[in-house]
Amino acid sequence: MTVADGGTGRAGDVRQWLRGLDVFAGPLADFDPGDAPADPVGLFLDWLRAAVDAGVPDPHAMTLSTVGEDGCPDARVLILKNVDSGGWQFAAHAGSPKGRQLADRPRAALTFYWPLLGRQVRLRGTVEPAAPEESAADLLARSVPARAEVLLGRQSRHLDSAGERDRAFREALARVTSDPGAVSPEWTLYTVVPAHVEFWQADKDRLHKRLRYERPDPSGRWQRHLLWP
Repeated sequence: MTVADGGTGRAGDVRQWLRGLDVFAGPLADFDPGDAPADPVGLFLDWLRAAVDAGVPDPHAMTLSTVGEDGCPDARVLILKNVDSGGWQFAAHAGSPKGRQLADRPRAALTFYWPLLGRQVRLRGTVEPAAPEESAADLLARSVPARAEVLLGRQSRHLDSAGERDRAFREALARVTSDPGAVSPEWTLYTVVPAHVEFWQADKDRLHKRLRYERPDPSGRWQRHLLWP
């Protein structure tokens, strides 16, 4: 048995093994699109609270998708910072790969998935950086170790050794301890202003319910459309 065979014994069995895995084990949540509010923020917060109540691990985790310098898609999981009428917020170092990608192409997609409920939320839109003082406030609200990691400013760069990392982290930690107000000017709070927000509710018979809010003009009113599964 090798890593490549997925733990099934033979590489040729992987397809059948994957088909045998349970999907939408449930109990799945109920969703009536006809009762959905006019604005997607309220529905999103209802679904997020339901995920928290159901014990979904890391319910505020989301996949942030951007476009790389080479034109290829890039994705990673981050934590949602806030959501309101202005949009969905996350924070990142402007010098990180995602920060550079957003500076070059300020558009992104967010994906939330709560498997215990069979629910998914997808949104796409433009990305706007917050004012420096707002970004600094977000950083100062983080834990001391998290702030020290931000001050390293080396995210995703090649690392020669774990020892080098640990030494740099100790130095950053000492800096935060001696100067509690220290912030990185590159730490940025971003807001995704969506043009589309889709709510997807799984169905065991694959007749999934899909409701998409569309607003091409950020100052306009949301329109709601049912989608085929």
